[in-house]
Order: sequence, then C-alpha cells, then structure tokens
Amino acid sequence: MDIGDALPLLLLLALALMTLALLSRQVSQRVQRVAYYTTRSERLTTFFLFLLLLPGIFVHECAHWLTARALGLRTGNFRVWPKIQGKTIGLGSVNVQRGALWQDSLVGMAPLLAGTALIALIGYQVFAANRLSAIVAQGRWGDGLVGFWEALSTADGALWAYLLFAIANAMMPSPSDREPIKPLLVYIAVVSVAYILLGLPLNPFAEGLVWLTPTLELVTSALLFTIVLDGLVVVGLWIIETLIRPRELVVVRSRSRR
Repeated sequence: MDIGDALPLLLLLALALMTLALLSRQVSQRVQRVAYYTTRSERLTTFFLFLLLLPGIFVHECAHWLTARALGLRTGNFRVWPKIQGKTIGLGSVNVQRGALWQDSLVGMAPLLAGTALIALIGYQVFAANRLSAIVAQGRWGDGLVGFWEALSTADGALWAYLLFAIANAMMPSPSDREPIKPLLVYIAVVSVAYILLGLPLNPFAEGLVWLTPTLELVTSALLFTIVLDGLVVVGLWIIETLIRPRELVVVRSRSRR
C-alpha cells in the first residue's frame, strides 16, 4: 500500500468531517428555530439548546482543560453554562494561558480530536458502524438501513444515539479555537511542499498510513453512521419547523419571492 492507495480513505474522512460540520450547524439553527417558535423566548431557546447538547459541551470544555493542563498551560475559569454574546451563543468556555503555536493549536483542536475518538468508540462498540459500512460498501443499501434501525432499537440504543448526537454536534472548533490552527496549517503545507520538491523519501509516510488504516476506517465508519443520524434529525426538525412556523413568516416569505 502507498500514499496513492490511502488517498480515497483520507479524502472520505475529510469529507465526512466537513459534512458533519455542516449538519452540526443545521442542527443548531433548526433546534433554535423550533424552540423559539414554541416558546417565543430567546433565553428559553438558548437554554433548550444548551440542555440538548450538554454532554457534548462538557466533553468539549473538558478536552480544552485537560489538554492545556497536559501541555503545562495554566487554566482559569471553567464554565459550562449558556451565555448570549452579541449575535452568538456561548455554551461553555475555559480560560487558557497562551503558549507556543503548536500548544495553542493542540488545545484548540482537542474537542474535535476527543469527540472523534468518542464517536469512533461508541460507533464500534455499540452500533458496529464498521460492519454497517462494509455492508453498504457491498451495495446492500437495504441491509445497511435495516442494520441501522436494529442498532438504534436495542435496549439502550436510544441513549447511546443521543450521546453520539450530543458529542458530534458540540465537538466542532469555535472561531477562537480555530484561530491558532490557521497559521499552523500554512506552516505544515509549506513544509510538505518543500519536502516533496526536494524529493525526500515518502516511504515513512506510506508505512505510517498502513499502520493507521484500520483506525482510519473505524473512525470514518463511525462518522458516516453519525452523519446518517444527524441527517435524520435535521429532516425531523425541518418537518416540525414547517408545521409550527408562525403564519406571518410564511406570508412574508411568499410575498418576497414575487
């Protein structure tokens, strides 16, 4: 196996993460709309979103805190509670001492890495997501769908599905988390291009990919399982939103299209 053989798996993993990020935004927006149409209260809407994602928020902030402490950075206030900040909603925060670029990047990426690891663990141990992905890869879509529902229908399937949902939709890095990552990615890209142009050996990377392939397949399968789960939630929220949307909003929108 060489790097070329591993590219499809790496691309699928990257695509799965991007898709999950888009779905996570849709979930947040539609949950807020449904809650607001129901309660007509911004505070209650914020609190409902907070309660819905509470396990994932706790994992997110704990990942920041534990990573910072492991890297020798001082930590301050640890908050897991909703707070409206202008046009955005803060569901939690941890004050962390600034460090070197690589330290700040690891702290910023910690929720995504920890969340992905937990998703992979739940997907493998509880829902056998790797087996379902193998079935779908064989073109047996019907069997895959049946297996998906059977996994959710187990005694504690709903509880694990909720934990998977909460973690997945709270693990994405916030704008402040992504801030130190951008220059690090530019640095890595420049070093990688220079490495290739200099004709340095790629065998170590190929061997590393061979070693990581089973793990990458497991993670990708769990992410795909979560994407299906999130997609179903988004569809359900869209139906509820359509049914309870205030009539005056429908009239205004229909007029604006003329």
